[in-house]
Amino acid sequence: MKEIRYFYAPDAATSTELPGDEAAHVLRVLRMGIGDEFFLVDGRGNFYRATITLATGHRCAYRIEEVIPQEPAWQGHLHLAMAPTKLMDRVEWFAEKATEIGFDELTFLDCRFSERRMVKEERIDKILISAMKQSHKAMKPRLNGMRRFRDFVAEEREGDKFICHCYSEESGIEAWGQWEKPLLFDVLRPGVPSTVLIGPEGDFSVDEVRFAMQHGYRSVSLGGSRLRTETAALVAVHMMQLRNM
Repeated sequence: MKEIRYFYAPDAATSTELPGDEAAHVLRVLRMGIGDEFFLVDGRGNFYRATITLATGHRCAYRIEEVIPQEPAWQGHLHLAMAPTKLMDRVEWFAEKATEIGFDELTFLDCRFSERRMVKEERIDKILISAMKQSHKAMKPRLNGMRRFRDFVAEEREGDKFICHCYSEESGIEAWGQWEKPLLFDVLRPGVPSTVLIGPEGDFSVDEVRFAMQHGYRSVSLGGSRLRTETAALVAVHMMQLRNM
């Protein structure tokens, strides 16, 4: 069976030409031509079956043959906010794998112990798009730029809010009126929008955790293992996904 290929066209419903980079892939790499059929994804929940009507130079025009709306694969809105790691390849790995699993929004946090305070959003966005197409997802995660931790946390946000950290009783941080932190998976509510904060390799500062809890964030655990930032972020996304399937 011939592999179904998806190409990203955010304006698929109103445009008649593929974006330049996608057109180049269709014409130069795959050597497709007039009359060939492919599928488009707009990143907003729709697939389109289309036929090539023009294939010349850098231009690839198409005609929509069928619109195929996709039902959401999970409930609620899954938002992961993380401090980027010093090595960007780890952040890129997370962005790819989290998109394959499925989530809705990604924000980068500038924290007290952050090792990186800038990210190349264009590069991350391309990875999100590529992973969306490869995994046949109809929704592209929303990508937000770097935000100061306190600014992000202080904003009003719908649904449940959680902060993952490694502090215990000795730190003086009380979680939910007790010292034991519940497992994130156990307190996620299906269908309820969820925001989860993941700190840098050196963790959030004690003051940051307290500030988050003062603004309605609940301290939670991701299990008994000590995880790298990008691993913790992926575990959190997977827990949100499984709870909301």
